[in-house]
Amino acid sequence: MKIKLLRGITLSFLVLSGVIALPAQERIAEKASVSSIEQLIRAHNYDQALTLTRAGLDKTPKDYKLWTLEGIVLSIQGKDSDAIAAFDKALLLQPDYKPALKAEVQLFSKAEDKRGIPLLNRILATEPGDQTAHEMLGVLEGRQGECVAADEQFALSGDGLLRHPESLAVYGGCLEQSGQTQKAERIFTQLSDLLPDRSYPKYNLAVVLVESKRGAEAVKVLEPLLAETPNDPDLLSLASDAYEAAGDTPKAVSLLRQAIVLDPANAAYYTSFAVLCLDHESFQVGIDMIDAGLKRITNDASLYISRGLLYAQIAKYDEAEADFKTAETLDSAQSLSAYAIDLAELQKNSSENALTNVRAQLQVHPESANLHLLLAKLLSGQGLGSGAANRAESHDQAVAEALAAVKIKPDMTEARNLLATLYAESGQYALAIEQCRLVLRTNPDDQSAVYHLIVALRHAGNGTERNEIPALVKQLSELQTVSRQKESDRKRFRLVEQHPVPSP
Repeated sequence: MKIKLLRGITLSFLVLSGVIALPAQERIAEKASVSSIEQLIRAHNYDQALTLTRAGLDKTPKDYKLWTLEGIVLSIQGKDSDAIAAFDKALLLQPDYKPALKAEVQLFSKAEDKRGIPLLNRILATEPGDQTAHEMLGVLEGRQGECVAADEQFALSGDGLLRHPESLAVYGGCLEQSGQTQKAERIFTQLSDLLPDRSYPKYNLAVVLVESKRGAEAVKVLEPLLAETPNDPDLLSLASDAYEAAGDTPKAVSLLRQAIVLDPANAAYYTSFAVLCLDHESFQVGIDMIDAGLKRITNDASLYISRGLLYAQIAKYDEAEADFKTAETLDSAQSLSAYAIDLAELQKNSSENALTNVRAQLQVHPESANLHLLLAKLLSGQGLGSGAANRAESHDQAVAEALAAVKIKPDMTEARNLLATLYAESGQYALAIEQCRLVLRTNPDDQSAVYHLIVALRHAGNGTERNEIPALVKQLSELQTVSRQKESDRKRFRLVEQHPVPSP
């Protein structure tokens, strides 16, 4: 068998693998071939280098050095996908070959492709002191939202980080997201000093200052930017937050109205306006603005939640309840993607196939709380549009599956929130209240449980319990304000379009 395997292998490969030793003169010829290609690359004769490389690969198709050279030439020519394929072949043959690893990492870094993360970890496994590799890994992890890991890498990247604007922008954003606002402020200040003629570092610095409730300082940073670009709706929205934090509400309202006029299809601006109205008890003004937004944006849950809160403040609980229910309906489909089922069937609205799929999985994994919850969700949606008998049967089955989920996992808040919804739908408000209180006992900031509790107390609570409603409405308003601010800050950060960090 060994003889048969060796018959089709070229002589050059056997030399490289050490199976056969050629005379010294022939080994020199092999080295000269790689050297010739390298000289052609240095002379910018890329087509000729590629021709010579491929000729060499025809003879030695398992030469990882030639595959690496081909990848380098292709990457120089801008054929990144072909270059990645060449580097993959080199690394398949020689997994720890540094030139191929580093060259492919550079391409992944440029494309912000997470496939570069395991390659960088392989480099750092043998070169833990490579600061450039740490920096590149920090950028890629930060771009993927893995900020804790990214912060650790940036901390190991040394002073070179301070010379790379893109890296500083990602690092600052990650520090902000992980609650390290003082460090984030220092990073964005350094970035502003590094790029004094660019606006985005100052913009990002203002985001951090607004989050830190230092409105006057943020206004000072933003005023020159507003003079330069007065028609940037994101800038206007950020400046609105800054002026509100500085105590200038009329200016904040004016700027936010401008942002809405410039970008009337952005739900975030309407919800920001609703927050201002809630803070200043201008509830009907906020409702009117959300109404205007819903004429353009009909499928955004945040608008219905905001309007529901405004309605609740003026004791229009029927309207508030309807808006909360609409918001929950709009959000419910998103949670299905968290579990391992055939989502293609769900996307085709083939509920029967989805139900069959989940039930089959439950036969194999009967103790999976996630699967019981998913089945409950599917059943709760199946009854819509069906006859009364079918709706009642689906409802009862959904309750049973949700109860099975919380029996397996008592702290599964999503299942308890679903139970609260199902109980409220069937008029079992005392049971809905019980589920809400169980959620809030372990997670007092669960917005879904708060607004379910508001609805249930309104229908079934006694006089003492109903007195809780105003406080719950206030709590929900505050939770919405905090979550809106965090989401807004996360999305606001602006990143520089910059050449990638040099390859390690």
